[in-house]
Amino acid sequence: MDLNEDSVHLRCAPAICLCVLCGLPAAGKSTLAQAVNSHTVQRGWRSTVISYDDLIPGDAFNVKEVEDEEDMPRSQTQTKWKLHRQAVLQCVERFLQSPTELGQLPPSIDPINSDAWSRLLHAAQVCGTSVGSSQAYPSPLDRPAPPLVILLDDNFYYPSMRYEVYQLARKHSVGFCQVYVHCPVESCVRRNQLRPRPLPSDVIVEMARRMEPPNPQRNTWEQNSVTLDSEHHFTIEYIQRLVKVISTALENPLSPVQDNAEQKEADRQSCVSSVVHQADQACRRLVSQAMQGAREHQLPPERMRSLAAHFNQSKTRFLQDLRKQVLHSLPLTQGESVDVERLVNRAVDVFNKEKQEIVERYLPLRDTENEG
Repeated sequence: MDLNEDSVHLRCAPAICLCVLCGLPAAGKSTLAQAVNSHTVQRGWRSTVISYDDLIPGDAFNVKEVEDEEDMPRSQTQTKWKLHRQAVLQCVERFLQSPTELGQLPPSIDPINSDAWSRLLHAAQVCGTSVGSSQAYPSPLDRPAPPLVILLDDNFYYPSMRYEVYQLARKHSVGFCQVYVHCPVESCVRRNQLRPRPLPSDVIVEMARRMEPPNPQRNTWEQNSVTLDSEHHFTIEYIQRLVKVISTALENPLSPVQDNAEQKEADRQSCVSSVVHQADQACRRLVSQAMQGAREHQLPPERMRSLAAHFNQSKTRFLQDLRKQVLHSLPLTQGESVDVERLVNRAVDVFNKEKQEIVERYLPLRDTENEG
């Protein structure tokens, strides 16, 4: 029987799954990843862990620093945060494009990509060698390559971060799943302090406020997700639940979308929902701070109730307008990325000015009464 080169490649190409591990720092993601690594070997699968902690400089994980650096040029902030993350995904994509050709380092446009790719290449070669030594196939035509599970270990606290991985899996027709490692923030802070190089505790607390776990009800692309509680320890039942999710992803690779208007609209709606949700959280914090300031000015109870109602009406109207504006201005075409964080920051700046105008309508009146 004649087999051309393309058909041989298809038979030899392994089933691949991109598995997102998300959760707070010190929640137990790395521990879970190592446990899954051991379990997959028993099933005859290959697996490798792509740890963002190893690939990205520590200061890039400082959530508050990135947000507070309003005076820093946009390019510098991107270098500290988004460019590092993009480099990792670019390296993963290079691997997905040619998983069996790992001999040479591809050309790189900057040293971030080169360093990240070198680490990924090493991890992929190690996992491939270990499997090859335990399962020696006489010929690539005898049996297909064993499945490969790529575990992406990071905080992934916004859906937009995880959606980038989903888009990558869909583009290259591989499996996709998510694991949310849940752990109370107090436990994470305590564990973090035991690490050789702990993060500042306020960084973890801030990330906990921003954390948006997978929500299959709101985002259809997050259907293949599982939540595991890591406050105590990972049981064999937890590992089996995760392996089942990975197995489902391997058996059901995603399909690339080609000029699919319905999917494009779903992408748009998902992006808009993420922007509005994040803006809502930030606006709530601004309102809470303003109400606390009003209490410190000893505003009468009836005025406090009026102020709270005013804030609520303003925020509701603002978020409704924001959804319409973002949806109208969002040209989310296939393959185009959207800077969700920038959209949120701009929106919050607008609401902050509106909030300040509301406050000034109430507090000056109280100050006049005090003077009288």
